Amino acid sequence: MSSAVKDLHEFLIMDTTSPKTSALALSPFSSPNVGALLKIKIIAWSQETGLPVSVHVRVGERVYDLHKHPLLSKSGYFRRALLESTDIELPHNFPGGSEVFEMVALFSYSSSTLIDPFNVAALRSAAEFLEMTEEYGTGNLCERSDLYLNQVVLQNWDDTLIVLQKCQTLLPLSEELLIVSRCVESLAFMACMEILDPEHRRERPVITLETMAGQAWSCETVKEIAAQDLWIKDLIALPFRFFQRIIISLRRQGMKDKYVSPIIVFYANKWVLSKKTHQFWESTERTRGKDANNKVSVILQGILDLIPVGDKASRVIPVGFYFALLARALDLGLNEDSTKKLQDQIAPVLHLAVVDDFLLPSSGMESMSSSVELATMESIISTCSSTANIEQTPSEVNCIVAELWDKYVSQIAADPNMGTKRFMDLIEVVPISYRQSHDHLYRAMNTFLIEHRNISQEEKALVCKYLNCQRLSQETCIEAVQNELMPLRLIVQALFVQQLNTHQAFKDCSDSFRYEKYADFSGSLWSSRYANPTNHLLGETPFKEPNGEEATVRPLAFLMQKDLVVQRSAELSRSDYESTSFRIQTLEQELISLKRSLQWQPISTGSEPIFGRPDIMRSFGLDGRSASKKRNPLGQVTSCIGSVSFASQRKYANRILKVFRRISLIGRGKSSRKNRPGPSVPWPRSM
Repeated sequence: MSSAVKDLHEFLIMDTTSPKTSALALSPFSSPNVGALLKIKIIAWSQETGLPVSVHVRVGERVYDLHKHPLLSKSGYFRRALLESTDIELPHNFPGGSEVFEMVALFSYSSSTLIDPFNVAALRSAAEFLEMTEEYGTGNLCERSDLYLNQVVLQNWDDTLIVLQKCQTLLPLSEELLIVSRCVESLAFMACMEILDPEHRRERPVITLETMAGQAWSCETVKEIAAQDLWIKDLIALPFRFFQRIIISLRRQGMKDKYVSPIIVFYANKWVLSKKTHQFWESTERTRGKDANNKVSVILQGILDLIPVGDKASRVIPVGFYFALLARALDLGLNEDSTKKLQDQIAPVLHLAVVDDFLLPSSGMESMSSSVELATMESIISTCSSTANIEQTPSEVNCIVAELWDKYVSQIAADPNMGTKRFMDLIEVVPISYRQSHDHLYRAMNTFLIEHRNISQEEKALVCKYLNCQRLSQETCIEAVQNELMPLRLIVQALFVQQLNTHQAFKDCSDSFRYEKYADFSGSLWSSRYANPTNHLLGETPFKEPNGEEATVRPLAFLMQKDLVVQRSAELSRSDYESTSFRIQTLEQELISLKRSLQWQPISTGSEPIFGRPDIMRSFGLDGRSASKKRNPLGQVTSCIGSVSFASQRKYANRILKVFRRISLIGRGKSSRKNRPGPSVPWPRSM
């Protein structure tokens, strides 16, 4: 071996130990040092032919000294270029750069070049650029690369993914050579086979989003679900331009939406909704602030074009996902058409959401009532309400939407900058007829009154005008009776409703005990009533009606459960009576004071009554009315109960006191049995 070859071998050994940072060097299949092998081949060619190097090719910052004949025999590009000059400079967009050119040059010297998934796309693109086709030599690089792609790469999932990833830096040439299209179609076909599983290799069913139904949207939960299938994890790691084409190909090849849609959701969760991904983009050197937002906006807009619409989407995509996308779209300032599309998609499936999915204004805002998020939620609820016929009986869906909205308003009502009119507008977004239960409506009103304690009685009455005490639960009705923030009219209504509920509870208790005494147990010993001992073993209690006819057999467990319900009802009614009685006593004292203040109080002997003076009457809005004492001797005032004359006010107060007296009879009776001490309030005689 000559000294030059020995030096080259030493260089090869030394260069092999030096680290390579290129993408091709990271390939586990590629040669560790193509440049060194090329130099050996050039020296060997010179020794065999006796011809010196005569062509200088510049690729980027590197210059290669090569022989003319190997290049002419393989490449049409070099055949034309060498007619003009032996100094050739390849353009900056040469596929793969200097590293790929070394492999192409090594192939030109009739040396075997190792092709693998990491370099096949670059080699095929470079061979096309240099026109290394069958016209210039049998088994040329173009043919060999295509053969490897079709027979090796596209038959394997992992190899196809690698080639598709490498195609990013080779666009648009890799697109023109159909490398991207072939990889996309191959991945889509193999994904369909993964779903169909003809060989029954899957150990678990294919991932869907059924587990997310009825739950609040959680990025971490969705991330854990996506990680269960590696092939889905591989797809969502692709750039969006490739991912989009794979989704289209999956649908074209017949994959159902219940399998396609979760893949879209997983992709959006990773690249649009994940805060970690956005922070990563913002921290990179090339991507800062606005560029990161633009990147997310492009992907989000593409996701909106991929997700299904209509009834198909409601069955396969959780509504929380749409809310998460909508929140991200508002944050990024996406165009109005895109946000409107999301709102229209949410409205038909709003009843499937939970209140935690709804858009909440950011905590740092001065006024939540004027936020974009609240306005967007109003628009969605209005769209949902407009699609239903208000005149007909509200459906279950409408009732669910109304309940969700009341829960949401309860959170918004804590805004201290919200006015009474704005709060009432929020309440009226959903028709009152949709609300079967007013518990959450009461919570919203109570939250508003807590934050706005200084509003007038008229405003309180306006806020609570839609609240129907008959649609409150028993616990909420008791709370309303004891709530000092509620207007007096509402408290009185709640007292009447509570009285009716209490009477009904005692009636049910009485009927239950009477039924058990005369029907279920009838006072006989069990041992003497069993005609068949098997009934005793089965826990059934046969009995006879008073007329002697045999009644139906009831299980013993049924009777025990019934007794437990009756006992709990009695305890709850006793507690209700005690709390209601205490509230009645407080209201009695307030009404007695009100009644006394409405008595006829002349200022001095012989002076005109204060409420009979014309100026005072004008102050109460009574000018123009007759001042006759026979018709209206006392004038008129306005109170929290209403606008009535003093005489009628006293009559009204007397009636209220009589009602309270009747209501409190049972409660006081219960208290007296328990010897409960308490102040007795004397009842004034009627005036």
